[in-house]
Amino acid sequence: MLLSLAQWLQAMFPGELGFLRVFNYITFRAVMAALTALLIGLAFGPWVIRRLTELKIGQPIREYGVQQHLSKSGTPTMGGVLILIGIAVSTLLWFDWSNRFVWVVMLVTMGFGAIGWVDDYRKVVNKDPEGMRSREKFFWQALIGLAAALYLAFSVSETSFLRVLELFARWVQSGFSTDLPPKADLMLPFFKSVSYPLGVFGFIALSFFVIVGTSNAVNFTDGLDGLAIMPVVMVGSALGVFAYVTGSSVYSKYLLFPYIPGSGELLIFCAALGGAGLAFLWFNTHPAQVFMGDVGALALGGALGTLAVITRQEIVLGIMGGVFVAEVLSVMIQVTWFKITKRRYGEGRRIFKMAPLHHHFEKSGWRETQVVVRFWIITMLLCLVGLASLKLR
Repeated sequence: MLLSLAQWLQAMFPGELGFLRVFNYITFRAVMAALTALLIGLAFGPWVIRRLTELKIGQPIREYGVQQHLSKSGTPTMGGVLILIGIAVSTLLWFDWSNRFVWVVMLVTMGFGAIGWVDDYRKVVNKDPEGMRSREKFFWQALIGLAAALYLAFSVSETSFLRVLELFARWVQSGFSTDLPPKADLMLPFFKSVSYPLGVFGFIALSFFVIVGTSNAVNFTDGLDGLAIMPVVMVGSALGVFAYVTGSSVYSKYLLFPYIPGSGELLIFCAALGGAGLAFLWFNTHPAQVFMGDVGALALGGALGTLAVITRQEIVLGIMGGVFVAEVLSVMIQVTWFKITKRRYGEGRRIFKMAPLHHHFEKSGWRETQVVVRFWIITMLLCLVGLASLKLR
């Protein structure tokens, strides 16, 4: 919005407001987006926490969980609303409204946030720690993820919404045999020219898996004070660098990345995500004054997955988000092994002391702050590995 205003003022007063040209630089607007989101979060955080407390929107704690967490019962939850407000307001202020990719990421983020809001609402109103049932939650996640995947399959190489619709119609008329351009292939990090053609169905399936899977992985990670938000900030910021590279014809050619026109504007969204996340961490650090809840965790995970799909960095996301991957795998392994051993021995057995993985370390004697900070350090190292793939190819 501010970009359009600056361009209009320059056209109205040519030669007099030359300093407004700074708004044309993505890097400047990214810095301002991060600062705006940070200030919004810090300014409105106390008010949001007070309102959540007055409305008695407190986090229910499972009785069979870690006993030390029972004292957290009643802590305001649904604080992810504060993050989403910061991201939305800041992004809308500073990004180019004609950019299709930012709108897609925004819609996915808010859509998953709405699912999380319903889930959290049921937990609070119905006093049910389980909230929305798994099948219902997955149905809505799948619907949003599939819609985003379908659109992105044809928008990687097209800048016009009408052209995207035209390509989709042509794909249907051709009997679903239209090929996608090489820039839509699955890229392998650390290799100069190794990529695998996915086809339309392959692209849609991979994108769906990445978006929905990352959303749930971040949700599983959100179990300790500050544990999920800092890795989200670090991974989101790193993806912003990839977005800037793929959106630049110069840098993408030099670093042997596919040039995806318009993806550079995603840096604005990533910067807003980083600023809003840091503001939330101010109130979420141990001992937490507020929890983000599913409204924040599902939305942020969906945002990271969508960013990775657009920038063609799905594998790099898996590397940088290794903590998220480990958390969700620990749950899958625990549940699968429990069911197998229950059928075989009549009694379910466990591999981990408790899943997700962060609870296993708590049960092993680590203090909550130790788990959180060590997971942060691991994420930082993994993000550096992912960023190294920019040049080590």
